Amino acid sequence: MATHFYPLKIASVRRETPECVSISFVVPDDLKNDFAFQPGQHLTIRTKINGTEIRRNYSLCSSPLRKEWRIAIKQLDGGVFSTFANELKPGHIIDVMPPMGKFFTTPDPANKKHYVAIAAGSGITPILSMIIAVLETEPASDFTLIYANKNRDSIIFKESLDDLKNRFMSRFSVHHIFSRERTEAAINEGRIDSAKAALIFNHLVDLKKMDDCFICGPVEVIETVRNYLEQQGVDKKKIHYELFTAAGAGQQATAKKIIVGHDAPAASITIRLDGRDSQFKLAYEGASILDAALQQGADLPYACKGGVCCTCKARLLEGAVKMDLNYGLEPDEVAAGYILTCQSHPITETVKVDFDNR
Repeated sequence: MATHFYPLKIASVRRETPECVSISFVVPDDLKNDFAFQPGQHLTIRTKINGTEIRRNYSLCSSPLRKEWRIAIKQLDGGVFSTFANELKPGHIIDVMPPMGKFFTTPDPANKKHYVAIAAGSGITPILSMIIAVLETEPASDFTLIYANKNRDSIIFKESLDDLKNRFMSRFSVHHIFSRERTEAAINEGRIDSAKAALIFNHLVDLKKMDDCFICGPVEVIETVRNYLEQQGVDKKKIHYELFTAAGAGQQATAKKIIVGHDAPAASITIRLDGRDSQFKLAYEGASILDAALQQGADLPYACKGGVCCTCKARLLEGAVKMDLNYGLEPDEVAAGYILTCQSHPITETVKVDFDNR
């Protein structure tokens, strides 16, 4: 069925760096099945700030093995929610959607793999969840982390990473890269560009022994590493990535008003949600299907409205649409009929979208 929000109490707030806090939630026993997650998945948060509804996605940095639901929120310049979140206290109530997302791994004790992760800044959050789960579940697997930050003071979860190195000395290695701090080795300073990617995979990681590579951070890092790996002939199935930002995706778009005159060409849109269908007319060049449905009063799942997070993903049952942007869906998902409703506009007279089987 479609995913909805639940009010959760904040259990603890922990300062990770001067710019970042991590927040854990109390999940009642009757919701623990709904909030079960794979390492790497994220939560969608909803609150009102100065009368305006704000939604954001934050990856779970905790391992599902520890029965903890913890996210990390980094303070951003001008960030409305991140500024608000850094003032939260235990006991506060926040609306939270159950975990979702396809950027994850499923640990298996029988695995004997070499995992590699490249994270930049707060992109460490889903990666940390994976590292903990893999090291504690797969005794024959190794994990190598390449972690890029401005300097040592900006390393999120430094104590946790050090603890993991001490506990799994033979199976876990961390290599830091600092963009604003000098180091003894050139490989450990600067930004992750194509030249740096070549150094990483020529000196720190053996591509022939790499089974999976997880990349998380800004779009520039994602594209640089992904392109390098593909140029080296790495199977695309081994390359997994999640964007934390993308061009044009930083701000939620302002919904266009639906203006359908008597003679204006419009499509008939049907939205299936919680087993019920609702219908409305939508001009071909008007709002996105998501925004139009929200204006009609539908309580649909969404967050970034930038084509990145896939929270608004739905299955197209009938008709055709065009998507303005798509940073989140894989080609096989598009081929299977999935769309990002925040980016979709009708191009046929009838369009039917299903949020119940996503």
